[in-house]
Amino acid sequence: MDEAARIFLRRNFLFFILGAALFGCSGKSGSLEALNRQQAATLQSLHHEIGRLNAELESLLQSREELAKTKSDLEKKLRQELASGNLSVSMQDRGLVVTVLDRVLFDSGKAELKTSSLKTLDKVAEILGQKVRKNRVYVEGHTDNEPIHRSGWRSNWELSAARATEVIHYFVDVKKLDPGRLAATGYGEFYPVAENKTENGRLKNRRVEIVISPKKIGS
Repeated sequence: MDEAARIFLRRNFLFFILGAALFGCSGKSGSLEALNRQQAATLQSLHHEIGRLNAELESLLQSREELAKTKSDLEKKLRQELASGNLSVSMQDRGLVVTVLDRVLFDSGKAELKTSSLKTLDKVAEILGQKVRKNRVYVEGHTDNEPIHRSGWRSNWELSAARATEVIHYFVDVKKLDPGRLAATGYGEFYPVAENKTENGRLKNRRVEIVISPKKIGS
């Protein structure tokens, strides 16, 4: 369930509670003036929370509309990468997700960005800095389930986290994006999108996902 759906359900639940409270008081008095202080405070608090949830829901829905337009912009800008099959752009419950296979960004077992990958990241950074410059961005590293033997990393967790952090450093240090809206996470092999039994499946699992959230800084 996405954030908008959770807010919608919570808001409707509060409407139900508010209605029940008003109904329960109606037998004692026909107006709010006759309610005791505790009842009046409860009703006022419910009204305030419903108003806050309405504003939050409206903001999220508007942000999702903006992300839908941003998806189109990204697809145009990344046309070549999309055609290669090494990158995809999709709308998900958590936001707009740019998925880049690790072979585009890194050499095997490494966490240093390949020079050839910078043009792709530049295109993404341009969108992040212009079209969605207030949205929170989560960079997630993922690997296959092959154990690490020779690259020096303790586990796939460390490798995936280092790769996500490296992408963020490029966005901040080189492209000058606001570090306050960026976060890095390493998931290792624990969130696969395909079976790890085949090389093609492992290829799909070795990826970095750049998630543009509908949530914005300050909200």
